[in-house]
Amino acid sequence: MRHEELLYTYMDDPQVIEDLKRIRELGLPQTCIAAGYVRNRVWDKLHGYVALTPLHDIDVIYYDPGNTLEERDHHWEQLLNRGQINRHWSVKNQARMHERNGDPPYASAEDAMRYWPETATAVGIYMDDQDIVHIVAPFGLDDLFEMRVRKSPYFRNTTAFRVRVFQKEWLDTWPLLIMDM
Repeated sequence: MRHEELLYTYMDDPQVIEDLKRIRELGLPQTCIAAGYVRNRVWDKLHGYVALTPLHDIDVIYYDPGNTLEERDHHWEQLLNRGQINRHWSVKNQARMHERNGDPPYASAEDAMRYWPETATAVGIYMDDQDIVHIVAPFGLDDLFEMRVRKSPYFRNTTAFRVRVFQKEWLDTWPLLIMDM
């Protein structure tokens, strides 16, 4: 049922469908829109907000171990940002992000998401060639829909997790969140 709830959360928004089609057109392997783009929208709906919480950026992830040059990500960002007003796309090849994070090499985009700080943030969506929306959620969707902020078991730095949660002021934005710290 959780998957269906998430799909319905997105399918009623033409902007989401347009965004999913834009990233699909890039043709990148294992690509999806993830993190705050998904999390914020779900938490906004669960809080009954009419207006969406503004996003700092739109996180696009993909996995291509054959080309891990950071310049390639910048190219995709420039392409996605072209013609966009008040929207900032951020593109990251997860095949190289383990180096920055001090983790063992990731095996896929989904595997990389396991190492993200919060379980509720480790959710992504993408649209296949038949216009079907799919979900990538290595920890499932319970924490997201229960509004539980929990540290990923693979994210080792508990202090960084706590600082991140409070710096982002999530409790001010979504006061119904359950902090599992």
